[in-house]
Amino acid sequence: MDVRFSDRANGLKASAIRELLKLTEMPEIISFAGGLPAPELFPIEEIKEVMIEVMEKDGAAALQYGPTEGYKPLREIIAKERMNTAHQNLTADDVLVTTGSQQGLEFSAKVFLNKGDVVICESPSYLGAINAFQAYEPKFVEVKMDDHGMIIEELEKALKENPNAKMIYTIPDFQNPTGKTMPDDRRKRVAELASEYKIPVIEDNPYGELIFEGKVHNAIKSYDKEGWVVFLGTFSKTFAPGLRLGWICASPEILQKYIIVKQGADLQSSSLDQRIAAVFMQKHDLNDHIAKIREVYGKRRTLMLESMDKYFPAGVKHTNPYGGLFAWVELREDLDAAEIMKECIKENVAYVPGEPFFPTSGHKNFFRVNYSCMPDDKIVEGIKRLGKVLAKYY
Repeated sequence: MDVRFSDRANGLKASAIRELLKLTEMPEIISFAGGLPAPELFPIEEIKEVMIEVMEKDGAAALQYGPTEGYKPLREIIAKERMNTAHQNLTADDVLVTTGSQQGLEFSAKVFLNKGDVVICESPSYLGAINAFQAYEPKFVEVKMDDHGMIIEELEKALKENPNAKMIYTIPDFQNPTGKTMPDDRRKRVAELASEYKIPVIEDNPYGELIFEGKVHNAIKSYDKEGWVVFLGTFSKTFAPGLRLGWICASPEILQKYIIVKQGADLQSSSLDQRIAAVFMQKHDLNDHIAKIREVYGKRRTLMLESMDKYFPAGVKHTNPYGGLFAWVELREDLDAAEIMKECIKENVAYVPGEPFFPTSGHKNFFRVNYSCMPDDKIVEGIKRLGKVLAKYY
């Protein structure tokens, strides 16, 4: 067919992660590729009861259109309970419910970016965000990271060299793909730089509550005095990803633009799913559920890191996250993780090659592994298989 697509559509590429997720449907594959929550932890029975209650008490409204901003009781819960790390007196009016936080990323690009505009981001950065932004044809400027996330001096340098940059994108907690976490002094400085340079910060926070040691960190938003920080949250990692519920918390001027964009995109997120989430959190303490998730993921994280130390060849490095879903593996510079992946598939084990997480620099000697959705025995066996393949190159 001679179909005349738009330039934007012609420039689109399939997500490497979504393609790799197809591997998880093959039962023989031990997949560390996706960022999937553990399905055995979903509160299925409780949600069944909630669904019946919603339909019996509020069925007509649950199946009807609703306001673009979202179901007000859910927005109130988000503002008062899920946004407490922002340490601001937030209300439902400060929150827009989205169809997953991925929608918040796509909307951020639509709200802020013109062709050729500069996006400043961590190096590496979340592939899903890179894909969402790339459709709007920006220029990416990558900021180097150390063990504590984005290096502030490098961020300041990027801002000085790109005075017309349109937004900063960061995942400060248990960053995807590296698992690194930004300390409070850096978060404060990011918020200060946003005010100094009058540039929005997109604070993507899917993993902040999944901390295995210590207290949940203050959000960058907590240091935001002028409203330059846009906070993206989600229930996908702490409740149920299939409901596709996330949120945006931003200053009124900025949030209104997101609301208008959402009106043109899908009118609203699911009325039924929003009510299910709201009633669940009215009847049950989500923090108790998150505590169970933390306990399981923390043990799996420790097991994976210990297994990599035991079975990977000397010289293979990895990060040591204390929360979230991912660890990041660094190979010798001359190695290509995508090529090695082909051999790993023959051994029925999978990861995500690291190159697509770098929007400009194309490092090939990294890969990301997920520890949340595989049971203990498969974590150990899968890492053994990876180690067996990697040993050929060391």
